Amino acid sequence: MKKVLLLALSGLVLSTGLFSQNVSVDGAIPSYSKKSGISGSLNSIGSDSLINLMAFWSEGFKKSYPGVKFQIEGKGSSTAPPALIEGSAQFGPMSRKMKSSEIEAFVKKYGYKPTEIVVAIDTLAVFVSKDNPLKSLSLPQIDAIFSKTRNSKYAKEITLWNQIGLSGAYSNKPISLYGRNSASGTYGYFKEHALYKGDFKNTVKEQPGSASVVQGVEKDKFAIGYSGFGYKTSGVKAIAIAPTEGAAAVEATYANALSGKYPLSRHLYIYVNKAPGKAVDPAVKEFIAYILSKEGQEIVVKDGYFPLTANMAKQQLDKLK
Repeated sequence: MKKVLLLALSGLVLSTGLFSQNVSVDGAIPSYSKKSGISGSLNSIGSDSLINLMAFWSEGFKKSYPGVKFQIEGKGSSTAPPALIEGSAQFGPMSRKMKSSEIEAFVKKYGYKPTEIVVAIDTLAVFVSKDNPLKSLSLPQIDAIFSKTRNSKYAKEITLWNQIGLSGAYSNKPISLYGRNSASGTYGYFKEHALYKGDFKNTVKEQPGSASVVQGVEKDKFAIGYSGFGYKTSGVKAIAIAPTEGAAAVEATYANALSGKYPLSRHLYIYVNKAPGKAVDPAVKEFIAYILSKEGQEIVVKDGYFPLTANMAKQQLDKLK
């Protein structure tokens, strides 16, 4: 597999998607405290949705520990469990929870489960072009747009923009679909929660990365696509989503993500290999501690995701004790 080095990621630009929501880091989360004797090489293999965050976190971490070397690869969440099992990575970033089969494979190798660390909160957004007049959809409508099985039991398949109320230039235009590939945790999450565990239409243009989905929607005025909210650009807008037909549509805000009102809110994870009763590698522990610190969670906000509360951050950090 092709490796993505930190050097190649250093030019990435932080998203400003959440600045308009005035999201700030919980003041009760403490600043990171530098430790002595931290060095070594750290590898991360997993989620594309988290690749920017991993790059920015590693850059921030290296300011305290310039001797630590990072190697980061983001081909999809499904690549994280095998890398942890094989020992080719210390960190397995995932935009979904590990499947039971993935956990079982890990347990078969090591005799214990991998340790799951929640590192940020995300809202999975449904994007349209910034000039598209569409304001909201229900989950059953989204299912009828993206899925060929329609497990939501929505009355009919949706293929044209006028079927969801658009007129004028959009009236009889087909809806162009963009999404992620099957290796992606975002793909799996959307399939489970927006498609009611149904199957995607064959016409979905599968993209290798979240940024590619957004770029596709930007360039195609008749497109709709799904991706993590953190990849939002000025060329697209995220529509509000109603959990059921007839219910009020909910915006992808921090408050709605924390409360669970937004139907496509999720946690972002990093899995690590920690044997019960044994200390984890100091560099691994300190990197996670940095992520869960004030500085680490500020990066979460700057990259367009939602930060943990102080209580959530403490609960995650306690998992490495």
